[in-house]
Amino acid sequence: MTKSIVCMQHLSDGQQELIRAAAPDYTLTLGDSRNPDLELLSGAEIIIGWGKGVSDTLLRQGSPLRWVQAWSAGVEKLPLEAMHERGILLTNASGVHAEPITAVIFSFMLMFTRNMHTAIRNQQNRRWHSDGQESELTGKTAVIAGTGSIGSETARIAKAFCMKTIGVSRSGRPVDGFDEVFTTGQLKDSVSDADFIINTLPITDETQGIFDADIFSAAKQGAYYINIGRGATTNTDDLISALHSGQLAGAGLDVFEKEPLPEDHPLWEMEQVIMTPHCAGVTDRYADRVVDIFVENMKAYLESGTPSLNLVDYSRQY
Repeated sequence: MTKSIVCMQHLSDGQQELIRAAAPDYTLTLGDSRNPDLELLSGAEIIIGWGKGVSDTLLRQGSPLRWVQAWSAGVEKLPLEAMHERGILLTNASGVHAEPITAVIFSFMLMFTRNMHTAIRNQQNRRWHSDGQESELTGKTAVIAGTGSIGSETARIAKAFCMKTIGVSRSGRPVDGFDEVFTTGQLKDSVSDADFIINTLPITDETQGIFDADIFSAAKQGAYYINIGRGATTNTDDLISALHSGQLAGAGLDVFEKEPLPEDHPLWEMEQVIMTPHCAGVTDRYADRVVDIFVENMKAYLESGTPSLNLVDYSRQY
C-alpha cells in the first residue's frame, strides 16, 4: 500500500522532486493550510506544516499520522499535549532562520551604534545634524539568551566585529563562539556587563515573561535590548518603563506580546525603539531550507523510524 506525505505549504517542482527522491515509496501531495482538505489529510502518515481545523482529523483514534515536520521553529501553537499522547514524532524548522535573523540582529545593533535610526528621521526632515554620539561594536559585549542556531550564528558574526559574547542557555554548556555560557537561572547576573541583550528564546512555561523589571534593572545602564525570539518572553510594560527611565538606551523588536501591535501602543512613539513586524525570519530561501531538513529527516526516518534533526522534546516544548 502506498504511503502518504501531505505538505501544507507551496513547494516548487524542484523541491517536490527532492522529497520524492528521498521517499520513493510515498506519494507527495500539496495541500493548503488555509483551506485544508480533511479527506486528503485523513490518510497521511507524514505532514509537512499544519493548518487550522485539522487537529480532530489528524489526531483521531486510528489515524495513520506518525510524524509532523513543522514549517516553523516555534511549535507552541500546535496541540502538543495531544500529539505527545498519540506518540506522534514532531520536528521543527530550527536552523532555517539563522542567517536572516542574525542579519536583523546586526541591523538593529549597527543602527543603534551608528545612530542610523536618527539619521533616517533627519533625512526625512531635511535636517543636517549629528549629535556626535556615534559608537561602534568593537569591544562591546553581547549577552545572547539562547545558544541554538540563531544565537550561535549571532555569536559567530559578533566575533568578526571583535565583540565579547556571553551565552545563556538551559544547560549552561560551552558552545563554540561564546566566551562564556551561563544557565538560564543566571540570566540576571549575565546581563550586568551587557551592551546588548539579545533574546532568541522560544516561548515555554519556563521562558514566559522571563525578561522583566528584575532583569532590566540588573542590566548595565544604557544597554540595548533586542528581541527576535517570542514576544511573550518579555513583560512589555516593564520594558517600556526601563526605556523611559533610561535604564535601557533603546530596543530593537521584531516580536510582541500582542500581534499585530495595536496602533495606539506607546512603543510606536518611542524614538529609541526600532520595530519590524515579526518578519526577521522571512527569506526567499525559507522553503529550500525546510525541504533540506525534511529530506535529511526522511532518510533517518526510513532507516530507523525516527527523524535525526530538530526532534522536539515535548517535555521542554521545543
